[in-house]
Amino acid sequence: MSKPSLLVLYGSQTGTAQDTAQRIARQAQRRRLQVRALPLDNYNVANLISESLVVFVCSTTGQGDPPDNMKVFWRFVFKKSLPVGSLSRLDCAVLGLGDSSYPKFNFVAKKLHKRLLQLGASMLLPVGLADDQHDLGSDAVIDPWLTSFWEKVFALYPCLADVIPLREDEPLPPTYTFHFLDEVEEKTDDRLRIPTEHTVPSQSAPFPARLVSNRRVTDTSHFQDVRHMEFDITGSSIEFAAGDVVMMRPCNTPEDVQRFCQLLRLDPESMFTLMASDNTAVQARLPQPCTVRHLVEGYLDIAAVPRRSFFELLSTFATNEMERQKLVEFSSAAGQDELHSYCNRPRRTALEVLADFPHTTAEIKVDYLLDLFPEIQPRSFSIASSLQAHPHRLQILVAVVHYKTKMYKPRRGLCSTWLASLDPAQGEVYVPQWVKKGSLKFPKEKDTPVIMVGPGTGVAPCRSALQERMAEGKNANVLIFGCRSESKDFYFRSEWEAMMKTGHLTLFTAFSRDQEEKVYVQDRVRENAELLWDLIANRRACFYISGNAKQMPTSVCDALKEVFQQEGGVSSEDASQMLATMERTGQFQSETWS
Repeated sequence: MSKPSLLVLYGSQTGTAQDTAQRIARQAQRRRLQVRALPLDNYNVANLISESLVVFVCSTTGQGDPPDNMKVFWRFVFKKSLPVGSLSRLDCAVLGLGDSSYPKFNFVAKKLHKRLLQLGASMLLPVGLADDQHDLGSDAVIDPWLTSFWEKVFALYPCLADVIPLREDEPLPPTYTFHFLDEVEEKTDDRLRIPTEHTVPSQSAPFPARLVSNRRVTDTSHFQDVRHMEFDITGSSIEFAAGDVVMMRPCNTPEDVQRFCQLLRLDPESMFTLMASDNTAVQARLPQPCTVRHLVEGYLDIAAVPRRSFFELLSTFATNEMERQKLVEFSSAAGQDELHSYCNRPRRTALEVLADFPHTTAEIKVDYLLDLFPEIQPRSFSIASSLQAHPHRLQILVAVVHYKTKMYKPRRGLCSTWLASLDPAQGEVYVPQWVKKGSLKFPKEKDTPVIMVGPGTGVAPCRSALQERMAEGKNANVLIFGCRSESKDFYFRSEWEAMMKTGHLTLFTAFSRDQEEKVYVQDRVRENAELLWDLIANRRACFYISGNAKQMPTSVCDALKEVFQQEGGVSSEDASQMLATMERTGQFQSETWS
């Protein structure tokens, strides 16, 4: 029996599933197997019928949706016309990465597993359901799942038993090699290129939108800095509707770039070209040639909390015995609690880890940079404006992430801190961006009322919807807004007051800290039971929740079910059923983020 070749296909939104897929590929390489790891949409799915061994690694986004880079595959695999036994030659396994604080936990992996069975595939083991909420993170499920997976593969292909695997401390060959250029005249401009042709901006060709304004909308005495930012998108072909999101990719700070180059003894101004060591596509986002500064500033995610795979690779460079032992422990299954205490709990960045392991950092070969550091992932923001109210403009509401851990320096969100630092008064600033369809859809019918619950920055998509609906003459709008204090973080107050004056809006507010007992948006839902029941039951109102995914969405849903029981006289079971039906038909929608 010939040695199998393994195909690892992943659907990844933030890079976690990609990291896991690459980890499986490295394990295969160490077992001297032929292996390919690809995003699902970069693979010709028609070839699946001739594959013998495939692992699918997929995350779940939003309300149970597949990640962007597996949407084409998803539509194809669920085609009714696919013959029932079409994958009968395939041995495969599905590993899901999810977060059990979301209601649709690992929905994509579960559904894919079921569909592959329907198509006749032979599943090597039960679907793996990794959970970010576990004390040790998703590895608590991934480690034992992978052990079982390799046992099954070795049982299936006895010829693999004779293979002597590569040692764990031997680095695999790098994916790319750097060729440094001596010639100064080789310099190219690796700044932003403004696209000339009128293509719709996308991840591979974002539109550099000029920053028009960046102002703080919370009181200076308030603990949180929240920014209202406006961009000029004239000539971009960008179109969006209420509920859509804008994507942006942040940059590392100049201090971090400088520190990184010092630690690795790199000259930020030196130029290089990249060569792929096999036939891997060279990173499209990097100009050829490129400066080290451009690579570190806009591409390598050095300010993120590193994943276990980072320690795995780093340990292979270690020559100092103390550092090597620590790095090996961090990359072992047994050392995950230690790694969690060192890295995840205090939110230690990859750059800080490099500084903690100076001997090893000095040994890092530049060719491994793209294997060691993932690419900076784009961040998404709900659009807070409507094109009808603000033509050629796009506005967002950004809470600047800033908090303390046991680390000496406060932790800062990479994208929100970068955005907050941009100052259009200091000269023209351009932020590359593109727009994606959001999960919230608002009713087309003029008479259908909307009820929106949007506490904090969750009010952003509500504002976009209200501006759009006012422009279309849709006047049945209820907004339930919550924040800490009327005087400190009541976003867009004057706009809501103007809409109320013209009869376009009914507003209920919950200022949680302005009185002795805390008042939240769910309390306002209960207090206005009669009105909300009338709008939902008699006028088919659509109900929306947007905001933080912690307790708020569940508390609002519980309050809504109480409204159904109290005003509709139904049992608690029937109330839950009503909400489930509303969700299925799109009458109830939520968009939450952690």
